[in-house]
Amino acid sequence: MRGGICCALVLLLAGVPASGAAEEKEAPQDELQAAAKRFVGSLAAGDFATAVKSFDATMKEGLPAEKLREVWKTLNAQAGPFREQAGVRAEKDGKYRIVFVKCRFERAVLEAKIVYNDAKEIAGLFFVPPRDAAGPGASGGDARPAYADPAAFRETQVRVGSGRWAVPGTLALPTGDGPFPGLVLVHGSGPLDRDETVGPNRPFRDLAWGLASRGIAVLRYDKRTLVHAAALAAEKDRLTLEEETIADAAAAVRALRDTGGVDGRRLCVLGHSLGGAALPRIEARDARIAGFIMMATPSRPLEDVLLDQMSYLFAVDGTVSEEEKAQLEEIRRQVARVKAADLEDADDPGDLPLGMSRAYWLDLRRLSPREAAVSIRRPLLVLQGGRDYQVTIEDLDGWKKAFSGRRDVEFRLYPDLNHLFISGTDRSTPAEFESPGHVAAAVIEDLAAWIKGSSRAGA
Repeated sequence: MRGGICCALVLLLAGVPASGAAEEKEAPQDELQAAAKRFVGSLAAGDFATAVKSFDATMKEGLPAEKLREVWKTLNAQAGPFREQAGVRAEKDGKYRIVFVKCRFERAVLEAKIVYNDAKEIAGLFFVPPRDAAGPGASGGDARPAYADPAAFRETQVRVGSGRWAVPGTLALPTGDGPFPGLVLVHGSGPLDRDETVGPNRPFRDLAWGLASRGIAVLRYDKRTLVHAAALAAEKDRLTLEEETIADAAAAVRALRDTGGVDGRRLCVLGHSLGGAALPRIEARDARIAGFIMMATPSRPLEDVLLDQMSYLFAVDGTVSEEEKAQLEEIRRQVARVKAADLEDADDPGDLPLGMSRAYWLDLRRLSPREAAVSIRRPLLVLQGGRDYQVTIEDLDGWKKAFSGRRDVEFRLYPDLNHLFISGTDRSTPAEFESPGHVAAAVIEDLAAWIKGSSRAGA
């Protein structure tokens, strides 16, 4: 789950490049910004027929007006009703122009990431956490946490994997001779960067810097669904957890094992949220991994977790409106379709949760999280935040039952931490992720101690 909020609020909706687009004169950025604002205005007004007129041919086929309506309803169910546009910015990515329109919803602030081709048509659409405006050295999420010692490690840029699906990453390597134990960080669901950025928060960077300061080499990388979004969207009907997560995680383990100064016998893998659910399949690809860590990993099926998340968010303000009740009922229908015995054979599976394909949901349901996880034979550490509403204490209890009797499985509960393992008070809500913070120091210390101990045992 997309670094938590990442599962519920960061949605890859669609997006493919137009094929064979001719080279044209670049549209002025202000023209595209105005077009993007009009597009978001159409969404907010419920005028989806007008909105899809801006799509290229592939987008029109994959995300017609009625499906776009359902996507918007799902987004409103997660983030609350749309309130206003709050700014616009633009970037260039090769032949594409990308416009970000900041959108304020009742319970969250997101950016509509709108990708334009050379014909000024929309070739991709995402909703992502807003980029923090503060630069390096600023206060909050971009500040260095107190437990990170920049003199204790150095960072280098690397490539993970090869061929068309290679992704960029960052290796944090402790200073000194080594060899050092190593850790690969595996994201939750959604198109996440190597820092698992959510608003101003960068939990994977915190983990990398904190653990590298304590003598552990850490490899993190951009997710394939971020780097190769357009190409994957063209294959969306075949996308599964293998393509989204597992293949690149296995490649990252191989890359870290081959790194000078790293002890290849002492590598561990950490999976956050849905990334933790991928750990059994990662172990199946590489039996030499010394240990595994689950952070905020659901022990229940993803569709059940999603339904509970939505129920929580609708009720967090103390009331559930008629519109919210209708949205929740639609989510229940989508969840029921995921669980339907005939999902694989149905001519039309209907709308499925999070806009993901039938192949994706069939892949997830072939083996329940608990059944898959008990196949892990290496030492395992399970971490849970007590204020996490996306993956809850119920999931921690599920893991304790699944691993009862296993002396090599340990559990840690941090009562005041949320899904990103950042401290807070009161009930957690999406708005909390708009405030900068850092992974708690206690988590860093516990991880460092466990990784060093477990990797020695596995050596």
